[in-house]
Amino acid sequence: METNLFKYILKHTRREQVAILAIVILSQVFYFLSLDLPKTIVNRAIQGEGFDEPGATVPFLAVQFDLPEFLGFLGLPERLDLFSGLDLERIPYLVALSLLFLLLVFINGGFKLHINTQKGRMGERMLRRLRYELFDRVLRFPPHHLRKVKQAEIATMVKDEVEPLGGFIGDAFVQPAFLGGQALTALVFILAQSLYLGLVTVGILMLQGFIIPKLRVRLLRLGKQRQLTARDLAGRIAESVDGITEIHAHDASNYMRADIAARLARIFEIRFLLYQWKFAIKFLNNLLAQLTPFFFYLVGGYLAITGRLDIGGLVAVIAAYKDLPGPVKELIDWDQQRQDVQIKYEQVIEQFSPDGMMPTELQAPTRTAGPLGGPIKAANLTLIEEGGAKLLDGVSFELAIDRHVALVGPEGGGKEALAMVLSRISVLSGGSLMAGETDLGSAPEALTGRAIAYVGPDPYLFATTLRENMLYGLRYWPGRPRAPDPAEAARLSSAQAEARRTGNTELDFAADWTDYAAAGAAGPEDIDQRMIDALRVVEFDEDAYQLGLRGIVDPAHRAGLAQQIVSARAALRLKLADPALAALVEPFDRTRYNRNMTVAENLLFGTTSDPGLAAERVSDHPYVKSILARVALRAPLLAIGHKIADTMVELFADLPAGHPFFEQFSFIAADDLPDVRALLGRADKGGVAGLAAPDQDRLIALAFPYAEARHRLGLIDTDTELLLLAGRRAFVEHVPADLSAKVEFYDEAKYNAAAALQDNILFGRLAYGQAQAAQRIGQLITDVLNDLDLRAAVLQVGLDYQVGVAGKRLSQAQRQKVGLARALLKGADLLVVNGATGAMDGATQAKVLDNTLRLRKGRGVAWSLQRADMARGFDRILLLRDGKLAEQGTFAELDRPGTRFQELAASG
Repeated sequence: METNLFKYILKHTRREQVAILAIVILSQVFYFLSLDLPKTIVNRAIQGEGFDEPGATVPFLAVQFDLPEFLGFLGLPERLDLFSGLDLERIPYLVALSLLFLLLVFINGGFKLHINTQKGRMGERMLRRLRYELFDRVLRFPPHHLRKVKQAEIATMVKDEVEPLGGFIGDAFVQPAFLGGQALTALVFILAQSLYLGLVTVGILMLQGFIIPKLRVRLLRLGKQRQLTARDLAGRIAESVDGITEIHAHDASNYMRADIAARLARIFEIRFLLYQWKFAIKFLNNLLAQLTPFFFYLVGGYLAITGRLDIGGLVAVIAAYKDLPGPVKELIDWDQQRQDVQIKYEQVIEQFSPDGMMPTELQAPTRTAGPLGGPIKAANLTLIEEGGAKLLDGVSFELAIDRHVALVGPEGGGKEALAMVLSRISVLSGGSLMAGETDLGSAPEALTGRAIAYVGPDPYLFATTLRENMLYGLRYWPGRPRAPDPAEAARLSSAQAEARRTGNTELDFAADWTDYAAAGAAGPEDIDQRMIDALRVVEFDEDAYQLGLRGIVDPAHRAGLAQQIVSARAALRLKLADPALAALVEPFDRTRYNRNMTVAENLLFGTTSDPGLAAERVSDHPYVKSILARVALRAPLLAIGHKIADTMVELFADLPAGHPFFEQFSFIAADDLPDVRALLGRADKGGVAGLAAPDQDRLIALAFPYAEARHRLGLIDTDTELLLLAGRRAFVEHVPADLSAKVEFYDEAKYNAAAALQDNILFGRLAYGQAQAAQRIGQLITDVLNDLDLRAAVLQVGLDYQVGVAGKRLSQAQRQKVGLARALLKGADLLVVNGATGAMDGATQAKVLDNTLRLRKGRGVAWSLQRADMARGFDRILLLRDGKLAEQGTFAELDRPGTRFQELAASG
């Protein structure tokens, strides 16, 4: 990239800069007229110059030019009158001049609006271009550079550090031309009125232009330090988030607090110094700017008194100077900003220009890429890490593209490095790697990224659904463009044109990028089955099934599935009619109180997205309070809350804070016991009814999480149940419209869109105290779904599971399974697996390995194994030690006494 910011700007915005500069030059004509017009208003219209007698007129808007004397031989007059103007008397003349001044105000404002709009758009386009180019370079960083930089620092530079450049790019040439033009126009006007006042103005401006930039050099250095320290802070905070487990495990939280505090202290010192220098310079700049009016009043007043300067000229000079400090100050600010953004630009470019970047042409968008042709031939492969250590040293071999190859050896012996070289994740330091006639070292990513599937020990999952992560390996070209309506087509065309102007890719992100054929699918309608098949190979199908049971189904998009789940609910209800199973679940019944639900759940009898109706806050909800009053529930719940408080205080009086009873009876936290004890004391003195409203609300709140079947305090009698059922009916009948949209009431004939799929099938609560109730009901639900042939549909719901940031909602073993399934889905010519099953238990590793090799029969596999004894099912084995190829052959050839392979297998 261009290291000089101004050259970079000119390279991409030359035409726009010229167009705006032309408008700037044109605007100066009208700006000069707006400066000169006040003099005419004062001298002629107000003081009456030219109106020597009553009824006299002067021409308005006369257009006249004095011709040069040397043209006299042509017989032309000395003055050329293009328009003699309109003859106006004094008052109409004053009105006309004032209206003309107002018109010039609008014209000058219009010029500013247009110029600012154009340069703003140009700046934003260049900022978009710059950010895109920086991200493009991130995608081409060599692997060793990515290991040295912190993710947060890269993101900060692309997002925040180049932000000021966007504002400056539009001003780079236009701002000095516009402001300089205004300042020069005002200065020329002042000189034309009075040479003395003009010289005073020039002198002070030169003083400002010399002193202020010199002082601001210190500001630039401090700004650079602030930028670097802020970048380090962002990187350290990101490290803390990523390493939070280690921080907690080693009690390092206070060490990290001290670290961040020290960094913040350094940033504070730098920023405070910046403020001191900034406002000191501002004070000096304002002082110099105010010296000029002092000389104007002194010198200009003297010249006006002595008759060497008319009053109108003095007023015009003062009015012209009023507009002069602004442009001059902004020019000085522009110069500081110029130096500041140049430093930032150079720093960013330095970070984004490492040695060994991938050539642009290797990532050029390509619709199709051929398969790997012929055998893989490695000749003298050498891989040297940045510190100089050789990870691979002269490795040579030849492998058939349709064979399964095991890479074995001690950890760090070279098998991991060879796997990364085979997939071109690491770039060779020497030697050659050929696939038929294709040099994999210089082959485009369109070939290596599609014909080779790589999965490492810690596959990265993006913060989206399981489905999107699975399909990520198939998204390399928008093969199925959208079929937009005319309005959408026009918008797309406009977006592509704008992308072209800013150097961004014109490929449509919203198109369907998925290569269904590579996965063996005909299209979107059967790709889910291909994904499920891949998950089954890696033993993740049961996990996906459980995720599906916990998933939420939107009936608006899956009406058929929602209705099938309601049918499954009825089928489960029939199975639960068996007396041996009936006690496991208490089903939802609108007409009955459910003793396995809390008081709050019985009252609401549905699911809600309103945070005010959450379990811990439901008692404070205004609508809930109105329902309690409507059906006379407040007094019974107050009595229940008082009994719970009394029981809990008595029960927990002598228990330590961490006792399991606090979790089982989670009404009162250990820290709140003293306050509740005091509340009970007030109730004993004046009775519960005599308590203040806040105390009563607190006792009522204790009643809402009470579930009779779980807590077994005998507090819910038949009369209370009837009152709560009345409250349930009132809740439904009187619910306001805004709250109704946030509550989904339980209805046996309807799918509950706010509840999980499993809860919709169960449509009830597991009974407390029943042995293995969850396992037995879970198996019943599975049987029902299998009977109705709905397991595949549940798995599809599981594909919608949000995996979290970096897939952290899944375990490491699950992430490895998904990463391997993603690679299998690609159907690549060569599958490279680099320790991608290390987090799985031994039995699962063996199953996944066997399933994968069976699926990939006739297609290439290169697998870096954790244990040598796992290589039995491979066609060929490469044993690497100390970066060298120590042995190679079949399992039978190497599994004999005296070989390094057998020694390795024996050592486990």
